[in-house]
Amino acid sequence: MGNDLANRVEDEIVKMRKEFSANVSHELKTPLTSISGYAEIMKSGMVNREDMIVFSERIYKEASRMITLIDDIIKLSRLDEDSVEVEREEVDLYEMCQDIVERLAMSAEKRNVHVHLNGEPTVYYGVKQMLDEMIFNLCENAIKYNVPDGKVMIRIENALEGIKVIIEDTGIGIPKDQHERVFERFYRVDKSHSKETGGTGLGLSIVKHAAIFHHAQIRMESEVGAGTKMEIVF
Repeated sequence: MGNDLANRVEDEIVKMRKEFSANVSHELKTPLTSISGYAEIMKSGMVNREDMIVFSERIYKEASRMITLIDDIIKLSRLDEDSVEVEREEVDLYEMCQDIVERLAMSAEKRNVHVHLNGEPTVYYGVKQMLDEMIFNLCENAIKYNVPDGKVMIRIENALEGIKVIIEDTGIGIPKDQHERVFERFYRVDKSHSKETGGTGLGLSIVKHAAIFHHAQIRMESEVGAGTKMEIVF
């Protein structure tokens, strides 16, 4: 019985790795094909100056998308292999959120989204890099998948059940039948919106891994057209 279970788990892991490899290949091939196509047209010399500027910008955007994707793949691989730096330290989550809000200020301004941070200095003993990536990804999503003149509310609470980081937005929301799937690798609720915003489909997988590593819970409330609330409980 034990061997059967071990074999099933092993088969599932192999299946997941194959699916991941296939998805990575597809996600990398798409921008590469686009870059190659534009480069070929430019190489022919049959492009006027105005089109050259447009093609160059498209090549730059596709290359940037690839770099972001590869960065996320590297992060996930490190988490899978437990090769991430595991030196824990005291981290002020409120101070970290202040820094994240500053780093995302330009993105929020560009999308006309108003970000508000509430709370007080709250120290947690964890891996700073992973905590930052986890909160940054959730805040970035709250901005990216928002509406014009929308809001993102970030709160740090020291509650009875533990330290909470709550990220709530007034965005497009997630259908209830997709709540469980959003943490899967490369899964996108709105593929057209993800392409427009440059999403890789790996952000929430990184959040999930970092939460598991810190024995934290992720709670999600979301409704289409009514925004999303993500709560990390340490």
